[in-house]
Amino acid sequence: MGIEGEKRYALLLACKDSEYVKDVYGGYFNVFVATFGKVGERWDLFRVVEGQFPDMNELQNYDAFVVSGSPYDAYGNEYWILKLCFLLQTLDAMRKKVLGICFGHQVLCRALGGKVGKAYSGWDIGLRKVKIVKDFSPCGFLEGFDEIPLVLSIIECHQDEVWEVPVGAEVIAYSNKTGVEMFTIGDHILGIQGHPEYTKDILNNLIDRLLTNGSIEKGFADDAKSKLEISEPDRKCWEKICKMFLKGRWN
Repeated sequence: MGIEGEKRYALLLACKDSEYVKDVYGGYFNVFVATFGKVGERWDLFRVVEGQFPDMNELQNYDAFVVSGSPYDAYGNEYWILKLCFLLQTLDAMRKKVLGICFGHQVLCRALGGKVGKAYSGWDIGLRKVKIVKDFSPCGFLEGFDEIPLVLSIIECHQDEVWEVPVGAEVIAYSNKTGVEMFTIGDHILGIQGHPEYTKDILNNLIDRLLTNGSIEKGFADDAKSKLEISEPDRKCWEKICKMFLKGRWN
């Protein structure tokens, strides 16, 4: 039983913890809570990739949900992905806040009627400059956007992308690589293609694993790592955006 007045959030984890993240951070759950959480909040972990889902009768007790990245395709038909789509449709109907990151961004789009698939221009790995659309319709959680730069760097690692957003959605950020870097639906749905929660060491380890399993070529991996050494992601700004969305405040 939760404490009265306690804010409660759920992480829908769509990937398994890598050995590196377990050793250094204690798991991806800790990475997300360190980025988006604060003392006094309750965060629950549901490993949806392993079939662990929240009780449908408990959904109303959560203030917001976060859907993580994943090595799986958001357009796949694995049972847990289809079940996740149904959950996201339910949360949308309840107007519960849902933040989707990378795979989460894509599967939100799919669940709510959009289209996703392989990126036309291939892998995007490393830092990417994302441009905020200047004239998007204002939403409640975006009122503080005046303080946020119109161009932000974020860590990316994906080979799939949103092709078409759902009816009623609005694209609020894009890059020279990906047409839909962020989208919103009302003030309760936010998708972000990049990884606000990633640190450079997490990405470097992920690049090593993608190279080892043959997903990317050595030259591509070396180039991504070298570019990562000379620039920094705007993690504080992304943290602020996500917290403003999830909680209506960033501190």
